[in-house]
Amino acid sequence: MKKTLPMLPLRGKYIFPNTVIHFDVSRSRSVKAIEEAMEHDQMIFLNNQIDPTAEDPGIEDLYRVGTLARIKQVVKLPKNILRVFAEGLFRAELSETVEYEPFYKVEVLYDHVEQQSFEEFEREAFLRMIKEAFEGYAKAWPHLDQNIVNYILLLTDVEILVDELATHIPFSYPEKQKLLEEMDLKERCELMLVMLQEELDVLKLKQKIQQKVKVNIDKNQKEYVLREQIKVIREELGETNVEDEADEFMEKLKNLKASDEVKEKLKKEISRFQTMGNQTPESSVLRTYIETMFEVPWEEMSEDSTDLDHAQQILDRDHYGMEKVKERVLEYLAARAMSGKKDAAILCLVGPPGTGKTSIARSIAKATNKKYIRLSLGGVRDESEIRGHRKTYVGAMPGRIVEALKKVKVRNPLMLLDEIDKTGKDQRGDTASALLEVLDPEQNEHFTDHYLEVALNLSDVLFVATANDLSTIPRPLLDRMEIIEVSSYTENEKYHIANDYLVKKQMEANGLNDTQIHWKEDALRFLITDYTREAGVRNLERRIGQVSRKVTRDIYQKKHRKVTITKKVIKDYLGRPVYEWEKDTLRDHVGIVHGLAWTAVGGVTLKIEVNVMPGKGAVQVTGSLGNVMKESAQAAISYIRSQSRKYKIKQDFFEKHDIHIHIPEGAVPKDGPSAGITMTTAVLSAITGNKVCGNLAMTGEVTIRGDVLMIGGLKEKLLAAKRLGITKVLVPKSNEKDVKEFEEEVVEGLEIVYVKTMTQVIKEAFVH
Repeated sequence: MKKTLPMLPLRGKYIFPNTVIHFDVSRSRSVKAIEEAMEHDQMIFLNNQIDPTAEDPGIEDLYRVGTLARIKQVVKLPKNILRVFAEGLFRAELSETVEYEPFYKVEVLYDHVEQQSFEEFEREAFLRMIKEAFEGYAKAWPHLDQNIVNYILLLTDVEILVDELATHIPFSYPEKQKLLEEMDLKERCELMLVMLQEELDVLKLKQKIQQKVKVNIDKNQKEYVLREQIKVIREELGETNVEDEADEFMEKLKNLKASDEVKEKLKKEISRFQTMGNQTPESSVLRTYIETMFEVPWEEMSEDSTDLDHAQQILDRDHYGMEKVKERVLEYLAARAMSGKKDAAILCLVGPPGTGKTSIARSIAKATNKKYIRLSLGGVRDESEIRGHRKTYVGAMPGRIVEALKKVKVRNPLMLLDEIDKTGKDQRGDTASALLEVLDPEQNEHFTDHYLEVALNLSDVLFVATANDLSTIPRPLLDRMEIIEVSSYTENEKYHIANDYLVKKQMEANGLNDTQIHWKEDALRFLITDYTREAGVRNLERRIGQVSRKVTRDIYQKKHRKVTITKKVIKDYLGRPVYEWEKDTLRDHVGIVHGLAWTAVGGVTLKIEVNVMPGKGAVQVTGSLGNVMKESAQAAISYIRSQSRKYKIKQDFFEKHDIHIHIPEGAVPKDGPSAGITMTTAVLSAITGNKVCGNLAMTGEVTIRGDVLMIGGLKEKLLAAKRLGITKVLVPKSNEKDVKEFEEEVVEGLEIVYVKTMTQVIKEAFVH
């Protein structure tokens, strides 16, 4: 039969045919469905939500089978709640939704007569079996109301019996839904027998477990009495009491700020420590482990500063230049202040030694009001240095990350991973691979140290790494960091750093003040250009320190009142300038060309020399060159041979002459493709006898067709050219965009010529 009537979705409250229940209604849609039913024949379709927690379920979120019920009574309660008393009549199935608003009105299918597929004697058999199973259940579950038990046992209709049991026994929601959906009475009886037996088995198992728990509790009480007796005996013997230490640990555990996992682990280890003797080797291992766990700052946090003006003042006060680094730190602070979220920024400062990477990390800590801790990773090869050792090993200890957090005593410091490019690997593991978990924002929230054996949250740590050379850092590790290049300093930047920071620092270190020493500007610039040749300022600081120490001695021993540092004084103190001789090399030569190279310590100039001599066509390359540079030499020869007619070189020249390409400073390894055009120019100059401009340097990779390709590290190379006194530099055309981003003082005084082919290079390089 079909019937159209309002529908009310229930949340975990089941009504079966032949039963009466009550339920409360508060949702407006449900209240309107009740009102609609009461205005007509009081009939309503009650079905259940698939997810009882859903507030506003759609049709697809409801079971199709429910109960056709008659509302017996509605009582209004405070806060617009209706208490409804309803009687279940028939099982019904939702056929079609007629209306959605303001409540569900649906068409349902139902039968007046239950489907039965068994004989009368089977009905009686099922009646008896179900009652017997229920009696067993009632004995095992004494909390069941005895009146309900008596009522159920007096029932003589198996259909009503099954529905009453489904109502009163706490089956799970899916099981009750199965009973409701089963239209065949015989199948429903069989399902009820199975479910009753399962419930009985669960109750018996539960009682068995409770009995075991009671026995264990009695056993623990007995152990407590015995332990108290042992405690008294040990006190009489004058032995150290493990119990006192364990009690102290337990007291600490109550006040420990940590996750439940950590507390549970500690509680377990303290219990083990409590039960073992004081003289056993394992007790000292456990004691150390427990003490370490208490020292780790699981939840301790320092309050970070988000004051951008204050942060900018600190960064500008401590460091000259370094605009990109300062900008990134201020962005980090602004993003965190605006969003209130943790920015899992992992910065990697890359640049030559002495450029202030380590010191700016300390300034970032000041600017953000974070505690600062430095980990030096140079030469670390053992994975256990990062992850720690298993505590089962003799001498086991946590990794460096945990030890650092123990020192600063907070969970959110700035942790500097110094020299991250100098880690290594051996048979004890790969350090870089262990760092992957530490530096991955997606993983480091659950970093697991082998010694601690529980997850440690590193997501609040601001990691700052430093490196000289990115090529030695594994790609997966590099991918997890934000690279910020700290480039070489210009001479002007070096002057400001020396004048504003280094001179004052060395004055304090050597007990001097402004009334005892005065540096002339030209003297400081003379010291920078003629006594140091570096990308950073570390060697410059040493030179300033040397001068300061000599001034201190003169004032203390010779009773000078004040020393003014001039060029002459510097020469007297430090001797002849170290790099003065290089300026004589800027003359026009045949077969000698100045190249530019990038190294981990900044830019350098390479003087490439070529000699041509009678021979049998051999090509010799010397100067401790790597494979890439040797291949550049071969590419240069191939290009020149292909263009021999253009440059008027005899056809048999290469069969009758040997070519020797040499780069001085043979003890220094050199490699890279950017000397390609330099070698080609030098070889062609030596073969043709054309002189090359002495005040010119060049950099660029060359193909065997004569195309000039882009290179990297251009800023450092241009600074190296300026240091040598070069005035003209040939740069690949594809690097033009890089030059436009450089500061004015980097390119000031340099004529930069952009070249695309070797023809342009030769035209600019040869003296006409």
